[in-house]
Amino acid sequence: MSSAVVDTADLQTFIRAQTLLAPVPFVPEVQLYQAAEAIGLWERTEQAKGEIGLPPPFWGFAWAGGQALARYVLDHPELVAGRQVLDLAAGSGLVAVAAALRGAAGVTAAEIDAYAVAAIQINAEANGVAVDARCENLLDGDGAPADVVLAGDVFYERAMAERVLPFLTRAAARGAVVLVGDPGRAYLPRAAFGSVAVYQVPTAADLEDRPVKTTTVWRLGS
Repeated sequence: MSSAVVDTADLQTFIRAQTLLAPVPFVPEVQLYQAAEAIGLWERTEQAKGEIGLPPPFWGFAWAGGQALARYVLDHPELVAGRQVLDLAAGSGLVAVAAALRGAAGVTAAEIDAYAVAAIQINAEANGVAVDARCENLLDGDGAPADVVLAGDVFYERAMAERVLPFLTRAAARGAVVLVGDPGRAYLPRAAFGSVAVYQVPTAADLEDRPVKTTTVWRLGS
């Protein structure tokens, strides 16, 4: 699917009105526009757009997998410095912002939700970095030309996992470094990955089943 041109000005206004710009708990070097609670934000998003059944507002929160992956990137700048980086299913753009802060030559953040694209744009601006936020489904490709492919918390449901794993496998096969942040989701194919770091990540009360999640950064093929 080719990328769509999205007018995000009104969406950015909505996001700013519904969230608060604040440091991310486990990654205080990064500030994001974050919501206080999930269900209410989801309902207000549907009301604003006049539609029912919109995707959950993943863009309004710093999920555990993304926090762990961003922490790893910030602590290992050699991973991304001078390289082309892709943040897949980027949500808020947390991981993309971390890569840009650590000197990536270029950062693309891909999402299929226009609200997420708008959130990525204002989060990048808030952190003084450049991120190419695209409303695009990349899963039929291999992530080229990215040298590094990063994916935070993408194995939360079976259908998503079945689409994402082949994409990541193709990216690794062409030589990209592929890292995933995951807080123990049921559909992570652990046998395909090797652990590179484990963190205890604080989470929002209405997003997870506990206030701190053991979250692993995995490398595909290690």
